[in-house]
Amino acid sequence: MPGTTNSIGQNWLLLRGLARESAHWGDFTQQLQNTFPHAHVSVIDLPGTGQFYLEDSPNNIKSITQITREHTYNKGLLKQPITLLAVSLGGMVAWEWMRSFPKDINSACIINTSFSNLSPFYQRLRWQCYPQFIALLTQKNLKSRETAILQLVSNNRVHDDPISNSWANIQSQRPISLKNSFKQIVAAATYKPDHQKTTQPVLLLNSLQDKLVSTDCSTSIQQHYQLPLIQHPWAGHDLTLDDPAWVNQQLKKWIERFSTL
Repeated sequence: MPGTTNSIGQNWLLLRGLARESAHWGDFTQQLQNTFPHAHVSVIDLPGTGQFYLEDSPNNIKSITQITREHTYNKGLLKQPITLLAVSLGGMVAWEWMRSFPKDINSACIINTSFSNLSPFYQRLRWQCYPQFIALLTQKNLKSRETAILQLVSNNRVHDDPISNSWANIQSQRPISLKNSFKQIVAAATYKPDHQKTTQPVLLLNSLQDKLVSTDCSTSIQQHYQLPLIQHPWAGHDLTLDDPAWVNQQLKKWIERFSTL
């Protein structure tokens, strides 16, 4: 296994999902840092989003992974093996990264993701969401668009207004293009990893009330690769937004297992 078990959870790198960037982590990045005060916590944007919003996104996970790895290396974040925390599309990138460049990664936590060879398309993006999702991609009013996205990915209505305002501001400053959004959709829709299990430890988390992606997708990955899966009872697709304390609790328990080995 790359690195040692003692280094797991010491060098975190966070990857967001479809049409999202690192700023969408919100307060979670600091909360993760508070949970692991002696660790190094970093974020990186996928090509076509955030800092790299003017770049073209590839339309396949392999190329997205290669570019993301290059950006990570250029930022000096690969001097030590990293623990990935990745959501949705970011989870596919995390899996491909572990398979293609195993020495970079010592472990990963993957949240609410799916693989096209293990789950049918109508589970990977729930068919009930298709009309709403297509409409969102063409919505011109940023506040309306981000409010609708928030209601689709979150089941916690407590902070709707400030979060949707924050997300609209992110989109106004670093807009992900419609072209790059569709390229990411194609990449996610066509990702088919091989059947070999990763050599690194992987923890799966998912949300039982996810309105965007069926919970069966994480279950299929868990069963196929024999990985641990912990399920949240009420959160939506954006699990780190809905219940960050729960996520950090699961991560702390998981990391503590390796410190005793």
